[in-house]
Amino acid sequence: MDIQSIINDPNATIIDVREPFEFAGRNAEGSINIPLGTVASRFEEIKEMSKPLVFCCASGNRSGMAAQFFQNQGISNVYNGGSWAMVDAIKVKAA
Repeated sequence: MDIQSIINDPNATIIDVREPFEFAGRNAEGSINIPLGTVASRFEEIKEMSKPLVFCCASGNRSGMAAQFFQNQGISNVYNGGSWAMVDAIKVKAA
């Protein structure tokens, strides 16, 4: 399955791991903000969210760390969506 299909999966949860001030500026439609620094402490909450989980950020670095963290914990169906702008463009294109 390609990232475009994953992002547009109606069950997907898009998690933006940027800081709240970054998220407030602009964000991908339908995404929720959980800063990277809080991801580990919110592990139980996040792992129960609807799958697939797609993490995004400004460039793909922080979202890659978040996705890797969940994969290392044995959680499957977790993806690095890259930048929030790319995720947003994919969602808008599919609409």
